[in-house]
Amino acid sequence: MNGVIGRVVTWLLLLAVLVSAIAVVWARNENRELFIRLTGLQSERDHLNIEYGRLELEDATWADPARVASVARSRLGMVNPDPAQIRMVRE
Repeated sequence: MNGVIGRVVTWLLLLAVLVSAIAVVWARNENRELFIRLTGLQSERDHLNIEYGRLELEDATWADPARVASVARSRLGMVNPDPAQIRMVRE
């Protein structure tokens, strides 16, 4: 009887070791896949941050008061009014 119990315990331990080994392999594979995804997302974030900075710079350039005044004069034909043409309106 002692030999049968020993064999059962041995098989159970062998099964536990195999299940543990498979779990370790699965966890390492999952970790590797998640790390690859993380580095891809970090790279995408970095590219988006660069693009955002470029767009902020472009926005600041387009909104520059001197540029707006230049475009208003050249494309829209706007001019500064004479001081005599300015009227103050109060409520």
